[in-house]
Amino acid sequence: MPRHTAQASYTTRPLTTDTWGDFAALVEANNGVWGGCWCMGFHPAGFSGGSAEANRENKRALVQRGEVRQILVYDDEQCVGWCQFGTPTDLPNIKNPRAYDKDLDTLPDWRIGCVFTGKGHRRAGVARAAVSGVLEAVAAAGGGVVEAYPEQVESRAPQQGAYFHTGPESLFAELGFERCRRIAKWRWVMRRHVVPDPDARPG
Repeated sequence: MPRHTAQASYTTRPLTTDTWGDFAALVEANNGVWGGCWCMGFHPAGFSGGSAEANRENKRALVQRGEVRQILVYDDEQCVGWCQFGTPTDLPNIKNPRAYDKDLDTLPDWRIGCVFTGKGHRRAGVARAAVSGVLEAVAAAGGGVVEAYPEQVESRAPQQGAYFHTGPESLFAELGFERCRRIAKWRWVMRRHVVPDPDARPG
């Protein structure tokens, strides 16, 4: 059953073999997403498929093996966005890795990879619902430190036509994340500790 998010008009569901068709329809409606990546960039295989179709099949194989953690956002029965998350092992290919490793103290328990909202649904709270759904999923999985790598919007000229695929810093700040360190001119490491949900069912 869908889980209701803080925004009543949206529900969230995990990406599984049951919801693959909804996810695929959203990706296909948005030209494969960022040149046909099919949300593979953060996974260990990255873009090794070499084509949008290969990325699609690689993503589907991960889903079939149960190796994907991704929250899909629904408006009624239509999938309109998502937020990808996982452990550092699940998602090793973060942006600016050299700068990230330079002052690394400890790895987080969880990482947030990409955040995506489909055309026609942007600026309507989809990303907030997606990230909130991830935080609920992390709490259900035992909680821990969650790390994100958003781009700074404040004090920056408007980015016409740009889409922040790791999300805007302002969104994560509103959801309780705090800056840890800068790893690029406009990119920050942000963290939040999520407490376990005592009512969550194992698995």
